[in-house]
Amino acid sequence: MKLYILSAACLTAALTAKAQAVNPVTAENYRFAESRLSYNTDALVDHFNVSPQWLPDGNCWYRVLTAKGSEFILVNTTKGTRAAAFNQQQLATALSSATGKQYDAWHLPFQTFRYLPDHKTIWFTVEGRLWQYDMQQQQCVIVNQFISDAKANPGKRENEVLSPDGKRAAFIKEHNLWVREVATNQLTQLTTDGIQDFGYATDNAGWTTSDAPVLRWSHNSRKIATFKQDQRHVHNMYLVTTNVGAPDLHSWKYPLPGDSAVIMIHRVIIDVDNARVIPIQVGPDPHRGTLSDDISSSGTFDDVDWSGDDAELAFVSTSRNHQHEKLRIANATTGQIREVMEEKVATQYESGQGTINWQYLQKSKEFIWYSERDNWGHLYLYDATTGKVKNQVTKGEWVVTRLLEVDEQKRVVYFEACGREAGNPYFCYLYKINFDGKGLTLLTPEPGNHKFTFSPDKKFLVDTWSQPDVPGVTVLRNKEGKLLTTLEKADISRLTATGWKAPAPFSVKAADGKTDVYGLLFTPTNLNPNRKYPVVDYIYPGPQGGSVRNWSFTSARGDHQALAELGFIVVVLEGTSNPMRSKSFHDMSYGNMAINTLPDQITCIRQLSTRYGYIDTTRVGIWGHSGGGFATAAAMFRYPDFFKVGISESGNHDNRNYEDDWGERYNGLTNASDYVTQANQLYAANLKGNLLLAHGLMDNNVPPYNTMLVVEALEKANKDYDLIVFPSSQHGFGTFSPYMMRRRWDYFVRHLLNTAPPKEYLLVNKPDPRNKP
Repeated sequence: MKLYILSAACLTAALTAKAQAVNPVTAENYRFAESRLSYNTDALVDHFNVSPQWLPDGNCWYRVLTAKGSEFILVNTTKGTRAAAFNQQQLATALSSATGKQYDAWHLPFQTFRYLPDHKTIWFTVEGRLWQYDMQQQQCVIVNQFISDAKANPGKRENEVLSPDGKRAAFIKEHNLWVREVATNQLTQLTTDGIQDFGYATDNAGWTTSDAPVLRWSHNSRKIATFKQDQRHVHNMYLVTTNVGAPDLHSWKYPLPGDSAVIMIHRVIIDVDNARVIPIQVGPDPHRGTLSDDISSSGTFDDVDWSGDDAELAFVSTSRNHQHEKLRIANATTGQIREVMEEKVATQYESGQGTINWQYLQKSKEFIWYSERDNWGHLYLYDATTGKVKNQVTKGEWVVTRLLEVDEQKRVVYFEACGREAGNPYFCYLYKINFDGKGLTLLTPEPGNHKFTFSPDKKFLVDTWSQPDVPGVTVLRNKEGKLLTTLEKADISRLTATGWKAPAPFSVKAADGKTDVYGLLFTPTNLNPNRKYPVVDYIYPGPQGGSVRNWSFTSARGDHQALAELGFIVVVLEGTSNPMRSKSFHDMSYGNMAINTLPDQITCIRQLSTRYGYIDTTRVGIWGHSGGGFATAAAMFRYPDFFKVGISESGNHDNRNYEDDWGERYNGLTNASDYVTQANQLYAANLKGNLLLAHGLMDNNVPPYNTMLVVEALEKANKDYDLIVFPSSQHGFGTFSPYMMRRRWDYFVRHLLNTAPPKEYLLVNKPDPRNKP
């Protein structure tokens, strides 16, 4: 009898709880959440996001958004002053008079302009017409009635690489390399033996491709370093369009892990004046780079460095598994090479973040090299003649991320590094140090993450520092770090007036119980500490990047705060095995990417729940895109009792079905069975919660067959699941991204809050009114 009464009580409580949970989330709730998306929040931030445009005289100008609209500022770097680039009211008046349209001084119909040599006249484009404004005469006149992009910027056209002197532009035509004389448009064919799948300067890494050439001009604009890319024996990848009538078949070369043939490059130097190809006398290299899995990931031909006199070309060959690096120097006239040095690692070679962190110093017959041999990413000075290390330049339990400048005359290196200063180890600062490892100097001391841009002559830099919860300050410095003037201070008063609040940075222990890991916590604006909130865990597991990525201030980070406003606690964690820490940290999951930082995520959420009583660990959802999609499905299959709801977007669920280099770098080459055991579809039968899968059927990065493998496995296991397909979308869903975001909100509201979302709420991206033409 007691058992019956107890069961009835439990049933009553459950029914009561269910009744309380059925209150729907309204369209008004969604509208408030939408107010926390970047297209609404950015418009309320003033005096931020400075992007300097450097001028030939060493000065710069930038456009900044303010509460009034936009302002164009000219910076005199020598004097350390800022002033209006031109009188905006006078220009607006002159342009209004010339066009018959009314223009506002703070909402001019252009975002960029060009100074003419006299600095008293500027050119700008409005509605396809090129205009000239004379500052002294205060007159606007049409320079060209209608212009194409090529005429507006005669130096460079689409899919061309401009020479340093601006006189020539290189491009690919019918698998061969050509140059165009910019002044006359005269065309010259430089190579003649390029054929289909064995052409010159081909830009194809499998997961990314373009029609632009991959090459590096010599300093004097007379030679080109590039390659002839052999992908003749590489497997094809196929995608099929969705349309009325017969579909189109898209096919391109896309190697997979373990393939017998991968893309190989045959290095060459081209004498442009004589249209002569000089083969570099070395065997072909795998299409690999020290920086990433694309040899043009930095925007140019990576891992090549012309000597100061253009007589030599230094380059690095990377092995297929990124475990073996060879520095070589080629004679630019004969193609003969000299083997200089090599570095071998047991896991994978890391070369910093964002830039190529080695440089050949021909005058002193030395080179700067990056290595993690002491467990931390640092710079080393080598003798280029003997290939022997002369000394370690930087040292300590912190990481050099970018080599920025090498002053050979003063023998000083300028670099960016993280983790040396107290506080968050992901905050990066600018330093200088002598070649001999002495004289280490911090040049940007303000606490926070520093983003800086050097002037072309490297004498000045524009530096912005901020923290996730501290708005940015932008200043002008000289290269010695001296603060010359403050350019802008971000003003978020209009944003905070709406009730907006920044995410809370936090630190917890990783799953090993020893390692500190860092993240951001997003909570509702009107947080009730006495209420229990479900958790949404956003994940990007790397290992080439992480979930937070940008540790600077920004008014919105995806839809994290928007989701929080719907009644969730959103967690974003940089787990172990991600970069910008020690090598041992980065290698924690080497050989098993299926770990996906998931033990860290679970441990993190549990630790946060002990700090904040409002976190409900019985209702945890997870979502991610790409590698995060892989991690999300793995979470739902491998930890089904912890993660109750998952949204897996564009996931590379089986790395045997994803491009060769990513898996071979972080999983290795040796054991194909490792890839098998890590495949998500093998664990689909473990699903207990609600899983939504999404993929674009024209995804040329992570082909959609990855998700289809999981779909098939779920069906074989008789498991319920949800699926969204985007028939014409690529990896990021493009114009359908707002639709996916809304469906993501709906799914978490329905399955974590156990209530109904508003039907078919429409998210509408609104441009910042200060940027309207």
